[in-house]
Amino acid sequence: MTPLISSVLAGLLVAGIAFVGFGSLLIAKNLLERLLLGIVAFAAGGLLGGAFFHLLPESLEMNEQALTYALIGLITFFVLDSLLWVYHCHGGHRLHDEHKHHHASCPPEKPVGWLNLAGDALHNLTDGIVIASAFIVNPALGWTTTLAVALHEVPQEIGDFGILIHSGFNRRKALLLNGLVALTVLVGILGVFIAQEYVVGITAYTLPFAAGGFIYMACTNLLSEIKEEESFKRRAVQFVFFLLGLGLLWITREA
Repeated sequence: MTPLISSVLAGLLVAGIAFVGFGSLLIAKNLLERLLLGIVAFAAGGLLGGAFFHLLPESLEMNEQALTYALIGLITFFVLDSLLWVYHCHGGHRLHDEHKHHHASCPPEKPVGWLNLAGDALHNLTDGIVIASAFIVNPALGWTTTLAVALHEVPQEIGDFGILIHSGFNRRKALLLNGLVALTVLVGILGVFIAQEYVVGITAYTLPFAAGGFIYMACTNLLSEIKEEESFKRRAVQFVFFLLGLGLLWITREA
């Protein structure tokens, strides 16, 4: 398959994860919380593994200033995260109005569903840029990057769907809108391939930029949730899943 077809297929697979939120409502809340303990930690390991084992090594081969662009990516994601404060209201992908901890940056009222959708659209657009940039380099990097993105999307989509429900959307409308917003990943993918014809070597800049975003999301939105866990046993389980996420991306580094 060509890089474009592979990227679009990967984007559709990632977009399909938007529907896991609906499935999460069929799971008992206590069971869902236990599952998320592992999912969040595994996703954090996957994102860091994707950044350090795949994106940054490839970037450094193409651009000696790759680490600088990675830092720019990290700072950019911090600014976006600060502006779109709603992400902090499910940074660890637990619904804070049902959780004993309340994040300091969350407003007392429930998050606004439309703002959440706008934030997700921007996030998915960025995911599309990351995926397309990786496939342009080589298919193996494209699929491992898609895996890292997907690992992060699972817990996020569960949180997103819950936020829409608690914002007053009925299930059908929440599922439809969440699915449509997820398709913005394709806009990012197509944008990279269109821009590639006008900007030579665009992946030398987008890959390290994406790596910085991966590092930011893993350390602030996911690992921070593990740090809040009071139970030593649960924290130990999370650490094991975190190492599994890292290990999976380590194994695939030479693919």
